[in-house]
Amino acid sequence: MQRELKEIISKVNADYCDIRYEKMNTTKITYNGQELTEIGANQTDGYVLRVLKNGGFASISITNREDIDRAIKIVSESATLLGRELKEKVKLELPTAAVDDVPLTLEGDPRKIPIDEKLSLLQHYNLIVLKSPNIQTTTLTYNEVYRDKYFATSHGSFIHQPLITLSIGGTIVAKRERDGLIQNVRATVGGSNGFNKLLNRDNVFLDKAKIASDLLDANPVKGGTYNLVLDPNMTGVFTHEAFGHFSEADIVENMPSLREKMKIGDKLGSDILNIIDDATAMGQVGYYKYDDEGVALRPVTLMEKGVLTGRLHSMKTSTVFNEPISGHTVAEDNRYSPIVRMGCIYIKPGNMTFDELLKAAGNGIYVIGAKGGQTNGENFSFAAQYAYEIKDGKLGAMVRDINIMGNLFTTLKNVNGIANDFKLSEAGGCGKGQLNIKSCHGGPHILIKDALIGGV
Repeated sequence: MQRELKEIISKVNADYCDIRYEKMNTTKITYNGQELTEIGANQTDGYVLRVLKNGGFASISITNREDIDRAIKIVSESATLLGRELKEKVKLELPTAAVDDVPLTLEGDPRKIPIDEKLSLLQHYNLIVLKSPNIQTTTLTYNEVYRDKYFATSHGSFIHQPLITLSIGGTIVAKRERDGLIQNVRATVGGSNGFNKLLNRDNVFLDKAKIASDLLDANPVKGGTYNLVLDPNMTGVFTHEAFGHFSEADIVENMPSLREKMKIGDKLGSDILNIIDDATAMGQVGYYKYDDEGVALRPVTLMEKGVLTGRLHSMKTSTVFNEPISGHTVAEDNRYSPIVRMGCIYIKPGNMTFDELLKAAGNGIYVIGAKGGQTNGENFSFAAQYAYEIKDGKLGAMVRDINIMGNLFTTLKNVNGIANDFKLSEAGGCGKGQLNIKSCHGGPHILIKDALIGGV
């Protein structure tokens, strides 16, 4: 493959070019209730070629090797035309050339496990949930994605990097027969370090089934302003959605008002708030060594003691902002040119215990598990799976139907406590432009003062 990619690059007359060849194998199995609704595997492959010429930067995807020469002609012409039209010529901050064959370290290689064993494991988790009290139905899926990536550049890089991402997860639905009330929660296990991570996880699914059932007897939360303690999952979603996307330089690049509000060195959060994006730890779902521009991934401290200290960059945005490249440019698969993405973003742990956070909250709500949400500029709204009242620093009754609303910059300054615990999500996901199943998040428990909750 190295010889083939170098041969293709040699045909390109440009200031810079790179090419990524990727084979992707996927396996998906789904149960809806007791019915097996999907089982199968799929394989795709293709190339993405990018060319910088006279200040124009263009890309093209190709599925057939015989189309390469035509693709080179098209993308070269596109780059040339862009270079003529653009007032601001594209410049790229190129990394040091790298030659590397990244090993794939797994505890249980799913490629060696028959599909009937994967089906059996999913079926087991699905059945124990369906047998739990008050559970009406489920939608649980086994997902396996194997990406085998080869990357080469005109300045001498050649990188081979295989990645495997696995998960079993979905929705558990409970129903109260007397009035038809329905509640649901999500349960997921997974990672990027092998099939063994999915084994012996009955407790995760049984615990979530019980929570779904318990929610049938919970009261809806009353709307108002509360002190909130967020669990690690909710902390991670807040960090990713409300703050993290504005750390992606390609988003901020074309939003002048936000660029003004998010200057490096500006004080945006409370003194105790430290945020980092670090996907370099093997095993967690966001892990990779090189991004899809061949840039070695490095941890980026985005906020330190409430001060904005960094951003996530591509080779292009690095030159726009005059800030160092970070290795955070990732494509969904062989159909796409890469864009700036979070790898594994989280708030660093603090020095408080969970009980101390509850005590500091006084009266408020302990919010658990993200259920979805949206952002509109600097304003956000997130739904939670469930919560508990906090009364005089102690956990009280379960409540449901929680929606957290707020302004990013106000909320960052209202983070008043951070626990010394830490947990990352076992399944990633982000839909910015392209799907990124490896975008990981998490963190410690945190305390946010005076947050707005929508409810009855």
